[in-house]
Amino acid sequence: KKIGILISVLLAGVLISACASQTEEAPAVSEPVLTLSGAATASWTEEDLKALPMTSADYTDKEGVVTVYEGVALNDLLAAAGVADYTTLTMIASDGYSAEVSMEELSACATCIVAFEDDGTLRSVLPDFSSKQQVKDIVELSVQ
Repeated sequence: KKIGILISVLLAGVLISACASQTEEAPAVSEPVLTLSGAATASWTEEDLKALPMTSADYTDKEGVVTVYEGVALNDLLAAAGVADYTTLTMIASDGYSAEVSMEELSACATCIVAFEDDGTLRSVLPDFSSKQQVKDIVELSVQ
């Protein structure tokens, strides 16, 4: 008899929950994928970055393989954040790896970009710069 009551209560609970109205969840707010720190601060979602003018950059790796990347010019990104004067830009990866480039070097590079990878991460592409300055899974830019 107790088992019958228990089964009845469980069935009633299942029926009530199945008939309950579904509440709609609010659309997810995109998280920033790239932040700017140091002398200026900003953050960008993937949508923010893709809304900026896109630039292509060819990068030749140490084996001589050329890859074409698409992304936002670093100079345009800094200008959009209101950064006009700085000494050094540090590009920081999610694992803590970082690489620096001077304002003079970066200002002269129209094809230095933050590129979109196929897996959704970002990377720096700085043609004609050292391979150590090609930062994968970049999450932060810091200006000094």
